[in-house]
Amino acid sequence: MIVDGQGTPLAVEHTGANVHDSEMAIALVDRIPNIKQRRGRPRKHPDEVLADRAYDAEEKIRQPLRRRRVTPLIAKRNTEHGSGLGKYRYVVEAAFAWLFNQRRLRVRYEKRDDIHQAFLIIGCLLICWRRILRFC
Repeated sequence: MIVDGQGTPLAVEHTGANVHDSEMAIALVDRIPNIKQRRGRPRKHPDEVLADRAYDAEEKIRQPLRRRRVTPLIAKRNTEHGSGLGKYRYVVEAAFAWLFNQRRLRVRYEKRDDIHQAFLIIGCLLICWRRILRFC
């Protein structure tokens, strides 16, 4: 899952249990919808992507992000903690917690991928709906 700064889901995809998260990172960035602006052409990608140390892969993540003109703010492995990136990580974890409030998503009961993907989209829609209700 990739979220914005407030925890609203922008793109979501499910994979098998044995697939590392870094395999889907670039695909999720590419699935972010266009960002509308007041003037000019809509932006295709965000300015920055924050991630934890698990995404510290130069060839798989950092270079493809730079080619897309996205600044990767990813903590380096084998460095001391306290770089400041961890305080923003809770936004993604909170989005997962909101998503897993739906019992069907916490444990996968469906055998078919398309049904599970549909429930995943409905869960993200519920998160977005709760965000919209705050403004009303």
